[in-house]
Amino acid sequence: MDRDRDRNSGRGRGGAGDGRVVVVGGGVVGLTTAIRLAERGLRVRVWSRDPVAETTSAVAGALWWPYRIEPEAEVGGWSLASLRRYEELAADPAATGVRLVPGVHADTVLDGLGDWAKEVDGLRQLPPEEVPGPYAVGLAARLPLIDMPVHLDWLRARFEGLGGSFERRAVSGPGFAEAAAEARVVVDCTGLAARELVPDPRLRPVRGQLVLVENPGVDSWFTAADGASSETTYFFPQPGRLILGGTAQEGDESSEPDPATAAAIVARCALIRPEIARARVLGHRVGLRPARAGGVRIEAEPLPGGGLLVHNYGHGGAGVTVAWGCAERAAELVHEG
Repeated sequence: MDRDRDRNSGRGRGGAGDGRVVVVGGGVVGLTTAIRLAERGLRVRVWSRDPVAETTSAVAGALWWPYRIEPEAEVGGWSLASLRRYEELAADPAATGVRLVPGVHADTVLDGLGDWAKEVDGLRQLPPEEVPGPYAVGLAARLPLIDMPVHLDWLRARFEGLGGSFERRAVSGPGFAEAAAEARVVVDCTGLAARELVPDPRLRPVRGQLVLVENPGVDSWFTAADGASSETTYFFPQPGRLILGGTAQEGDESSEPDPATAAAIVARCALIRPEIARARVLGHRVGLRPARAGGVRIEAEPLPGGGLLVHNYGHGGAGVTVAWGCAERAAELVHEG
């Protein structure tokens, strides 16, 4: 009912003027932002250079958890808003791709987390003897684990069901003049491409490499991610596969899987679950996370001719985790503008 009221009260009002908005970027951030704007009654088009299945979001693991993302003061609220939405979507996992799955964050303590952790149901410190692998501490939780190909298809269908249109269309830069010529409000959800389109030199790629294997019977997730290291260890059971990771290689823009890196990923995961060493490899994935010095940018600025440009990018490796919270903030800026 609240969203129905939003749709009725927001139509044709606020910063969107005549209600026309172009969201540039068709990944998880762009689609959730487009949905939130459409729920407010605006006429929204998404312009995406790539099909949703070929965006960086499609490569994500994707476990809900605030990972390598700033600004700290905002991340907790954005993350919790997204968590609540995923908890709702988990009621229909076959359609939405969202499931609530148990697992362990190794090498992590509750006292080291922000206030947001108090709002995560069931998050608890484990006794040392219950922490897998060579780790002395860890947390147990039941968190949203998202099958991104399914979820991205659901997001697009949800958006189009609200009357939105998804268009394969690239934007050249710098600037967003092409989009601004067709809508008074442009929302920049271009991820790493904002480095050239804005331009924003604070953006940098953080390369993530994954290995997909047949699942040998693993039904819970595991992570051990040192924020200061370029190597991480995690596995996520998804329908039809087990996703193994990973890397966090700053400044590396190679999109080709590295065989030595893949072998090291498998070996690290097999230290936790030895059966992974014998699992048949199904494929490899590489994605470039859009990290930004200073953290996520959600900010409005005027466009020539009286238009409005709203930025929503720089989410690093936590775009899925904060997508809905950031979408709501971006939608607020559109309305206020």
